[in-house]
Amino acid sequence: LSFPPATQVILNTLLSTLIVVFTGEFIPKLLFKSSPNSLLTFFSPLAYLFFIILWPISRFSTFLSRMILKSIGVKMDEIKNNGTFTKVDLDYLLQSSIDNAKNDGSIEEEVKIFQNALDFTDTKVKDCMIPRTEINAVDIDCTATDLQQMFIESGNSKIIVYKEDIDHIVGYIHSSEMFKNFQEWREHVREMPFVPETMPAQKLMQTFLQQKKSLGVVVDEFGGTSGIISLEDIVEEIFGEIEDEHDNSNYIAKQITDNEYILSARLEIEKVNDMFGLDLPENDDYMTISGFILYEYQSFPKLNELVKIGKFEFKIIKNTMTKIELVKLKVKK
Repeated sequence: LSFPPATQVILNTLLSTLIVVFTGEFIPKLLFKSSPNSLLTFFSPLAYLFFIILWPISRFSTFLSRMILKSIGVKMDEIKNNGTFTKVDLDYLLQSSIDNAKNDGSIEEEVKIFQNALDFTDTKVKDCMIPRTEINAVDIDCTATDLQQMFIESGNSKIIVYKEDIDHIVGYIHSSEMFKNFQEWREHVREMPFVPETMPAQKLMQTFLQQKKSLGVVVDEFGGTSGIISLEDIVEEIFGEIEDEHDNSNYIAKQITDNEYILSARLEIEKVNDMFGLDLPENDDYMTISGFILYEYQSFPKLNELVKIGKFEFKIIKNTMTKIELVKLKVKK
């Protein structure tokens, strides 16, 4: 078959485009998705060989291009960047891995850690602190017996020490000091740095490492105690939960029907969404189930009260005078 020259050009262009797309995009992506690690191991020596062979040609071409542009008066900005794989590239790669996963369970733990590390620069101290209401503390004027009892009841190795009230923290006492001069425990109270809620967690981690500290007091804009934060709390933002004496393993998260759940109000929204595949709204103004309810309801709900927020219906099944402890969540379909 013979075609006019113009038609031949169009057909050749279409054919070459299909060949390039099929062999250069479709087939490689299909193969590498099935077994990426083994194929990467197989092809990496070959890719490195071509890199060595073509590197001088690439450098010469770049040099020649710069000289030509310079000779005609075009100014080139010298950008020295030894690593071409930037944070933006890594973020795109990780997001692609997450999007391509069939469900959250299929996302590798390493991918989650890398994603947490990328998001870590935006994490504030208030996002990972232990709230004021969960601080185990004693007055500096308490007796040694009272302090000992606090260690026994809390199970913690460190107890916060304050003067008069929790807004005036003077430091903390370690349980090891109780085996030394028991009655003179006040002499062994260790100082803690005070940090604002809005301080980047990354900066606080550097401060902890430089000052060889592991515990700090978080204060709000009015100077009151907002909570405490440890080095472990910051590390957990990257690597996930680390089980220790301070972590409450008694938090309840149970699915009772297709659309009903029993949840501890202190559970984080993000964690609940990951566990049950829900889409509870996330916001910088709150982190937990309790915070979400109080933020939307604008009041403190009573026991057995129903709180309806969009398609989510919360029933308060356990609370105290100051906090919500347990809720029953029903998701309307």
